[in-house]
Amino acid sequence: MAGHVLLIEDEPNIIEAIRFILSRAGWRVDTHSNGVDAAEVVRARNPDILILDVMLPGRSGYDILRDLREAPETKALPVLMLTARGQSKDREMAERAGASRFMTKPFSNAEVLDAVRALAPS
Repeated sequence: MAGHVLLIEDEPNIIEAIRFILSRAGWRVDTHSNGVDAAEVVRARNPDILILDVMLPGRSGYDILRDLREAPETKALPVLMLTARGQSKDREMAERAGASRFMTKPFSNAEVLDAVRALAPS
């Protein structure tokens, strides 16, 4: 087993694509699609890696990530941020919030898998 990934994303086609790619590579994938309680879900499920969309219903991925970085138990959690907007200001906001990596949509299957493998705790 490669590890446990939590995907917080609200677009069903992206959820299915990422779940398929990672499951096929041996990862256990949990999903959640609401920004309001996302930080609590991360703490409850305790994933090895978090894939977090920027634009979520109820709360932005940046706000969720800032909360996670302030909590001792999730401070070092590897986080891959996903966004439909790939401008440099979006990348800077993700870095300031504490993202480990940043990926713009659309992305290739190989890009997602490479990013998750690179973030995997050894």
